[in-house]
Amino acid sequence: MKPVFQKLKEKLGCAILEVSEGPAKEWRVFAAKDSILKVAECLVEVFGMRFLFLSGSDTRKENGSFTLHYVFSYVQQDQFLIVQTRVEEKDPQFPSLARFLPQANWHEREIQDLLGLVAAGHPDSRRLVLHEDWPHGLFPLRKDFGSPEKIPRIAGEYIFERVEGEGIFEIPVGPVHAGIIEPGHFRFSSAGESILKLEIHHFYTHKGTEKSGEGKTPEHLLCLAERISGDNSLAHAVACAQALESLGQIEVPSRAQFLRVVFLEMERLHNHMSDIAGIALDVAFSFGASQLMRVKETLLRLNEQLVGTRLLRSVATLGGVRHNISEARKEWLIREIKKIKDDFDKTIQILWQVDSLMDRVETTGTIKKEVAEVLGGVGPVARASGIDRDLRRDHPYAAYKNLFFRVPVFMEGDVESRMKVRVQEVYESFKLIYDALHAMPQGPLRGEIKPLRPSQNALGYVESPRGECFHWISTDGQGKISRWKIQSPSFSNWPLIEYAVLENIVPDFPLINKSMNLSYSGNDR
Repeated sequence: MKPVFQKLKEKLGCAILEVSEGPAKEWRVFAAKDSILKVAECLVEVFGMRFLFLSGSDTRKENGSFTLHYVFSYVQQDQFLIVQTRVEEKDPQFPSLARFLPQANWHEREIQDLLGLVAAGHPDSRRLVLHEDWPHGLFPLRKDFGSPEKIPRIAGEYIFERVEGEGIFEIPVGPVHAGIIEPGHFRFSSAGESILKLEIHHFYTHKGTEKSGEGKTPEHLLCLAERISGDNSLAHAVACAQALESLGQIEVPSRAQFLRVVFLEMERLHNHMSDIAGIALDVAFSFGASQLMRVKETLLRLNEQLVGTRLLRSVATLGGVRHNISEARKEWLIREIKKIKDDFDKTIQILWQVDSLMDRVETTGTIKKEVAEVLGGVGPVARASGIDRDLRRDHPYAAYKNLFFRVPVFMEGDVESRMKVRVQEVYESFKLIYDALHAMPQGPLRGEIKPLRPSQNALGYVESPRGECFHWISTDGQGKISRWKIQSPSFSNWPLIEYAVLENIVPDFPLINKSMNLSYSGNDR
């Protein structure tokens, strides 16, 4: 990374205040606030780095200001670059990146809502996380926010963007839905059945999980992480554990690293089964849906037999895993996985031959590659739009660096492609489980636990079934957790659905929505 920093200093000069090496795979650049846009442009356009997320912290007690961390991925060297800058309370503005990097839109609006800082030049000044009935001047992520039992409400109304013209109708859907799901509002503008515009309005059940993490013990934080998004419990727990392990310089034993791979791929399997089944159900192919849900149920029962919980909670722990797979259990698991694979094979072969299903999924809900790139799409949604990206390969963690697997990528960006990506990933998960079980060495399940280092921050990450999941944790001067940033894949992908539905018909929205299968809970973390 040193040549990168040398070139950065040559191009930006005094804008770069300091450079330092952080934990493994992480580098820090301290930049002047007014130079953030120039720094971002240089990182993206000159070095080909990718912006991941933005985290804001109230560090007034430590240094008299707020701190922003811009996290970039540098795949060529398997490194993360964190650009840090300070924002003074008396001048709470910081330059917006949203016009240069549209994917920064939600990140900056979230910081405006929760920290009270102002993204100068942002194209959309409306609230995002806090709804209009939230009192002005009350910012939940500030350290002086006292968490009262009940927040007094004020009068306010969210102003949706309107499409004007003869014959244009608005169709409001939600926030309360017919299914057993969490709330989210969708406002369609249509001419007849054709969708001209969709605007989403979420965060009805924002849980304040990041705020809840302040001052918690690592064990308590892991417990909270498992409850961010129920069907991705393990992915969030492992990402959180990795950040904590980096902060404590805790070495995870090799056997535990392989076991994490096995359990993470088990989680991917039951998620993808559910997603493919949901697509089949939304096109009224009930037979295929019921068969895949039966396979999912088999996987969930398998999880319960292995670790005692269907959704793999309490598997990850600080320094490793809580559950072993003995030699006898390993052979049994391989046999069970083979049965499930054979079952899945038969059902998928039937699915591809159903003309009514293929007619509904082909060319429906297309997200073009350039749109997915600009908006920061992740996971199967991005890979279905031609973006060849997967943290397991690009920034390998756990034991993935010791295992070979393919990353399925399709170019069309439609519902069919998102379905195909998941089908191929199911086969890769089967292979990864086989290979990890065979390659897994003997050894302990948990490394030596050490206290978290004071005044440090670190990154943990997992390629969850929905895509990139990041946990960013900072400690205070006593080594206690002072900031916990959760970047869920659903927060990254929800903006894409507004483009996926354009020029489609309103009745196809449920199918498009299901093909992306985004989590309200993960978004409203």
